[in-house]
Amino acid sequence: MIVMDSSGWVEITRGGARDSIFREHLEAADLVIVPSLVLYEVYRVIARQRSEAEAERVVAYLKSHAVVDIDGDLALNAARLGRQHGLAMGDAVVYATAHQFEATLVTGDSHFAQLPDVKYVTL
Repeated sequence: MIVMDSSGWVEITRGGARDSIFREHLEAADLVIVPSLVLYEVYRVIARQRSEAEAERVVAYLKSHAVVDIDGDLALNAARLGRQHGLAMGDAVVYATAHQFEATLVTGDSHFAQLPDVKYVTL
């Protein structure tokens, strides 16, 4: 079970250097969890870099996985984890979602690299 943060989805969409590594994690996962905040982040980046039509297509694919909304418990857990690890709000929500489901967070963002239960994807 994995949670892939926005960096992974954007890398796949761009066909970036780490594209194949992120795809391997997706294919190997029995369940892919998508925090609702990731929908926002990915849509925003893809719409800015490509088009709104492409952003809609990518988000439709993300929504085919298990989308998790932010509720009160998740928000409080994100606040605690964010404070403990010095994470910004969005990153804390993504990390807390992975914790809630005991999933591995798959990311290309270096500020997650040293945290527990994180698979940091590098070249």
